[in-house]
Amino acid sequence: MILEEIRYILEDLERLEQAIVDRLVDEPTQVRDRLNREHEVAQLLDHMQTQSGEALRLYGDAQDLRADEVRLMSDDGPLSLFYKQCDETLAYHQRYPTDQVDQPEQRYRPRPFDFNDMQPTLVDTMFSGEEGFGRYFDLNAQYEAYVNLPHVKRLTYLQYLEVFDTFGDIKRSEKLTEDYFQYVGSLSGYLESFMRKTRPLENLERVFAGFDDDFEKLWDKDEVPNWKMEAAGATATESADDTPQLSSPDAVWCADCEKEFKNENVYKGHLSGRKHIRAAEQRAANGAANGANGANGANGSASSAAAARLKERAVAAREYRIQRMTAAMSSEKEDTRVNVERRQGMTERERRQELENLYTMMDEAPRPMDVEGAADGEEGGDKEGDDDDDKIYNPLKLPLAWDGKPIPFWLYRLHGLGVEFDCEICGQYTYMGRRAFEKHFNESRHIHGLRCLGINNPGLFRDITKIEEALRLWDKLEKEKKRNKQDESSVVQMEDAEGHVMPEKVYYDLQKQGLV
Repeated sequence: MILEEIRYILEDLERLEQAIVDRLVDEPTQVRDRLNREHEVAQLLDHMQTQSGEALRLYGDAQDLRADEVRLMSDDGPLSLFYKQCDETLAYHQRYPTDQVDQPEQRYRPRPFDFNDMQPTLVDTMFSGEEGFGRYFDLNAQYEAYVNLPHVKRLTYLQYLEVFDTFGDIKRSEKLTEDYFQYVGSLSGYLESFMRKTRPLENLERVFAGFDDDFEKLWDKDEVPNWKMEAAGATATESADDTPQLSSPDAVWCADCEKEFKNENVYKGHLSGRKHIRAAEQRAANGAANGANGANGANGSASSAAAARLKERAVAAREYRIQRMTAAMSSEKEDTRVNVERRQGMTERERRQELENLYTMMDEAPRPMDVEGAADGEEGGDKEGDDDDDKIYNPLKLPLAWDGKPIPFWLYRLHGLGVEFDCEICGQYTYMGRRAFEKHFNESRHIHGLRCLGINNPGLFRDITKIEEALRLWDKLEKEKKRNKQDESSVVQMEDAEGHVMPEKVYYDLQKQGLV
């Protein structure tokens, strides 16, 4: 019945509202619990929107089925329709007597804490170990991509965290490469996903749309920093004369070589060099060629300039979005820099101790072993000390701490030891927790598994757990190594007395045979 479906949806909406209220009443003190609560509320809100849309669809039914049901109830009487529905319900339960009764009032209630529940929460599997449940950035992958870009300064990871959202030091021509476009796309995608994970209750679609609108306005006005359009009629020579921002007031810029010099004396000494003279002649020749071919290639130049401008717009849009998202998460950026700087000055033991003490403010719930331990103490009497040393109550099979006793259950959940990671290279060995999984790549078990596959360079196979993927990557590396070796062997050319040119290896082979 349409009316019954509408009634059921409206009742479900009331339960969803109450479930959201129940979760918002208490304010968690820990970052993980607060994020987990916000993600649950976001899921409930999405379900409310789905149910509300279904209710509106039933209310606005184009076939007037709801009006027909109302007319049927008025003609035959509501009780006749009620008894008809009761008969159908009884017939259904007679056909399926073992079906469990649905309890909708229990559907959206917060799940109580259960010691036997080993399933990780949504937040436990959402963030990496470096991100600290959304407190810090994990830009290691983006940093590796940045340092592999050509013509960029080689920065440390700590220096990169300070300047990853500034792009003025990179030349405009070098930003139009495919590698740079993929780098800014990866950085923008990571910041967007991090923002979605840490702010599930905000309307981020509207925020990102606002970023795009602001960029469109600045681009139409030609006010985007570092991407202003060159003046009309400017030649390539004139555009190359644009002096970038220098590192110091005494520095001098050479437009021909596109290079900065520390002071004027060094610059004057550079002017007499062959490299500068050759660059100046090439620049003058390019300017003359552009002037001679300007009239004939006006249409082609316009089309190529339009294509280049579109590519510049795509890169500029990603850079602008990165800057706006980083500004919105300025506290996370600063916390990340401070955390990395602090951890770099710590020893491994201090890092391990800091990880264990990071969430000591979490409220430790009473454990079953506390109650059982009291009972064992009463029965043991004088043997209480012996029972503590010999018999340890560990029904959940928790890992043992340094004192030989099980670790607290909240620490077990905190470190994600309930999350399993399988490694096929290690013989389908299962590692409990992300930390143990990341450490095992440097352990003998994983290295031995790679050597059994014929791989003798395990450092390049980090984060690879499948045998097929490892073999495919190794074959690719071997092919590239052979190709590079062949190329190197043919670089050096030798010439015999008759003027025949041949590779160095062939020359020496013929010389040993006495043919040369």
